[in-house]
Amino acid sequence: MSIWEIIGAVLGVIGVWLMIRRNLWAFPVGLVQVSIFGWVCFQQKLYSETALQVMFFAALAHGWWHWTHPGRGRPELPVTRLGGRVRLAWGAGVLVLWLGWGAVMHRFGAALAYGDAFVFAVSAASQLLQARKHIENWPGWLAANTAAIGVFAVKELYLFAGLYGIFWLMALWGWREWRRTMSKAA
Repeated sequence: MSIWEIIGAVLGVIGVWLMIRRNLWAFPVGLVQVSIFGWVCFQQKLYSETALQVMFFAALAHGWWHWTHPGRGRPELPVTRLGGRVRLAWGAGVLVLWLGWGAVMHRFGAALAYGDAFVFAVSAASQLLQARKHIENWPGWLAANTAAIGVFAVKELYLFAGLYGIFWLMALWGWREWRRTMSKAA
């Protein structure tokens, strides 16, 4: 366990806590956290996880802008729900991304190519949904975090596996809090 793994884990918990609270500080904290996390994952040859951290960096930057520009007459971007067809399209896109990315990572000799690719695909979709404040991001995080716990445990990154256990619980909390926000707005 390195100091970078510890710092990444602590910032990860802080960042998700801030996201649950819909606090803009989640974005700068998240940008630092994913930079550290990406470096640690690259050293472990978890290339999908490394690429995911790069995508998270871009999505966090986009989300930060999007949350600070909610549109005319709105003080805050509202939490919304996707329609049924859109949810189905997101699911199909995640499946295609998972299998395609897994095949590429397998070819490049990545560790746990398909398991890590699943975490990549579901996390990418969840991060993009979160940037737009769609409630469906939270069940996505539950699925991604479940798989990530296994990936990190197999790679003996036990602090990261534990961190994703905490993220799993925080995703439940976030789902509940965001649903409560939606019901207050209705």
